[in-house]
Amino acid sequence: MSIQNLEPQQKALEINLDSSIYGSFAEIGAGQEVAQYFFKAGASSGTIAKTISAYDKLVSDAIYGIEKSGRYICESRLYKMLEHEFDLLIDRLSQERSEGLLFAFADTIETLNYHKTNFGNGWMGIRFQLHPQEAYNEIVFHIELLDNDTALQQQAVGVLGVNLIYACFNYYQDYKAILSSLTEGIDDRVKVDMCRIKGPQFEGLDNRLVTLELVKQGLSNVAMFDEHGCPVHPCEFLYKKNLLVVRGSFRPATHRTLDRIHAAANQFNQEKDLSPRGTETISEITLGDLCIDIGTVIEQDFLDRVALLQFLGQKVMITNCNEYKGLINYLASYKIAKLGIVIGAGGLLKIVNSKYNRNKDGRLITSYGEIFTRNVKIYVYPSVDKQKGGVLTCQNIPIPEGVKYLYKHIFDNQHVVDIVGYNPDVIHIYAIIMLRMIEDGEPGWEKFVRDDVADFIKRKNLFGYTTKEDWTSKKS
Repeated sequence: MSIQNLEPQQKALEINLDSSIYGSFAEIGAGQEVAQYFFKAGASSGTIAKTISAYDKLVSDAIYGIEKSGRYICESRLYKMLEHEFDLLIDRLSQERSEGLLFAFADTIETLNYHKTNFGNGWMGIRFQLHPQEAYNEIVFHIELLDNDTALQQQAVGVLGVNLIYACFNYYQDYKAILSSLTEGIDDRVKVDMCRIKGPQFEGLDNRLVTLELVKQGLSNVAMFDEHGCPVHPCEFLYKKNLLVVRGSFRPATHRTLDRIHAAANQFNQEKDLSPRGTETISEITLGDLCIDIGTVIEQDFLDRVALLQFLGQKVMITNCNEYKGLINYLASYKIAKLGIVIGAGGLLKIVNSKYNRNKDGRLITSYGEIFTRNVKIYVYPSVDKQKGGVLTCQNIPIPEGVKYLYKHIFDNQHVVDIVGYNPDVIHIYAIIMLRMIEDGEPGWEKFVRDDVADFIKRKNLFGYTTKEDWTSKKS
């Protein structure tokens, strides 16, 4: 779907001049940044039923209820605002405007404080009708504000809100167009790192694909969903917790995959300096690992991988962080107490070599310091040494001569450790071999996975699986 490149004022005016669209604005934190665009555009009486800025916490609590967490820039506050304001509209206006399309817009935003000791972020959402008297549709997302100036952050919030409302009533037939239009005019100033879309207009839309699209479009370098496929944000379930990230292609998850996850988790949970708030384990797939067909992502292949991970009880993170530095910096904003990263010995060797080859001008120590920080530990799962035979570990990988002293420092200080307690019988399993067997209809691939995993792949026809009869028919 083509997107009109309109200024925010033009979008606001176009909405104002549509007599069928009518709703309310509730904004906390940054000010009335979105509503003011509609006021200033002209003809706002045709759109605005009410605006409110419950800036005082006592007033906010009186209207929307008390937050158990004590936080106001949070997901639950946004949902309470949307529910309260939309219900009021329906109660007061559904009869008088029976042919209208009602909406309730809300945001709760934290911009930079005077001393710039925080970072701008928050929640924004809308409930809206596309047909009179119909049940509402809903779009909710979390944003990061990247400007280093409070006024600029406020202005970005205003533009983002206008873009959202305009997209809901103009691009509703294509969720990808909605997402791509959100940051129009503020592309490098805002990140959207969590989004949920639901409602009668979006019936059948898989929010796992919405999560994937955020990373594909560059709206965020990191996005995640839970074991049920529901998009989640780290500020809601990872704040000050411990986190173990297991990177892989998971195409598919084999005995070796599960051994890597469980052995690493058992070792991570024995660390002495863990936060009492709890520990989460999440499977990470990079965009690069998802691109298997000339740099494109095949959505069904993505869904097959994550469906199996969800069956195994795994939360999933999609990232565009080929280098761990980007992932570590992103998670640092949410004060992860202890971060563990699980990689294979071959993957560790690639990191060491890439850092060494690209940093021979005195920046090597700084480059390593961006990864091996105080609260980050790398857990290394053994890899088969295809050249010499045997097993590669973090103790025997061939470190370049010029970086041995630095690697020894990292190893001696246990920033990098071998995973102990792994199953040596499964480290020779290669997922690519199993995948080819499934695709070719070759029997015996089941031995590479648990019985329940094999049954799940067959029941859901994952990774191109078909019965022997269907495969024979397909080939003929």
